[in-house]
Amino acid sequence: MRGLRAAIGFLTIFPAGRQGPATDLSRAPAWFPVVGLLLGVFVAVVDVLFRLAYVIPWITADGGELEFLMTGFRDFPFFLEGVVLVAVLALLTRGLHLDGLMDTYDALAGGHDRERRLEILRDPHVGAFGVVAVVLVLLAKVSALAALPGESRLWTIVLVPCLSRWAILVVMDRFPYVRGEGLGTPFLRGNRRRSLLAGSAVALVATTILTGPVGLLLVLAAGLVAWAVGAWAKRRIGGVTGDVYGAACETSEAVVLALAVVLTQRDAGALGSPLLPLLGMSV
Repeated sequence: MRGLRAAIGFLTIFPAGRQGPATDLSRAPAWFPVVGLLLGVFVAVVDVLFRLAYVIPWITADGGELEFLMTGFRDFPFFLEGVVLVAVLALLTRGLHLDGLMDTYDALAGGHDRERRLEILRDPHVGAFGVVAVVLVLLAKVSALAALPGESRLWTIVLVPCLSRWAILVVMDRFPYVRGEGLGTPFLRGNRRRSLLAGSAVALVATTILTGPVGLLLVLAAGLVAWAVGAWAKRRIGGVTGDVYGAACETSEAVVLALAVVLTQRDAGALGSPLLPLLGMSV
């Protein structure tokens, strides 16, 4: 379990005990999707509390309006809710991946040659491409969360951070790390293929349980986006860095949320958990 504690300590603000040696970090990647699920559960709880805080004044004596927690209701501030959820996720992760997103897009889109791009990746300042990228990604995530229907909402919110952390494992496995030392170096000392296989098992099981077979399209999208970001970095700088891992995570998260909205346009329950009927529950 030291790998799990290391993953929690690195990816979140949650206390995970005293950090161990680098060998613990090498075991951490396999646990990234599990940490994503923990983050998703926390954000989903905030989502429910936000709706409760709004709906309580409207609840009648028979409690009939409680169904609106899942199905939506008149005059609800959906966009504000999306802002709150994205802010909570950024807070829980210390903005770690957002920082990598900005640095990566600054370097890959703005540098004129490999040396300059690597220099930009090390620069703590943020340029125009980084600002544009983070604004677009945050807007996409907020808008998608505001548009997710209640029938598929909670399950998607729980799942998406899992898939975006799994996307990091795809980049780790498929593309070389370009630096001798860096933020992502300790994670590469373990068996990357084993981490990818273990993380993939978690991601697939979680997807099947939470969103059913339709959710496998979300897994495919996360993997393709991660591969595309890694391939772009390899073409521009010869490989990837820790910042590229963050960019793959954030970009895949935005794309998966947007795809979830598309998949639920005709059928609001398309990404509902298949366990609900088995448990005798309905939304």
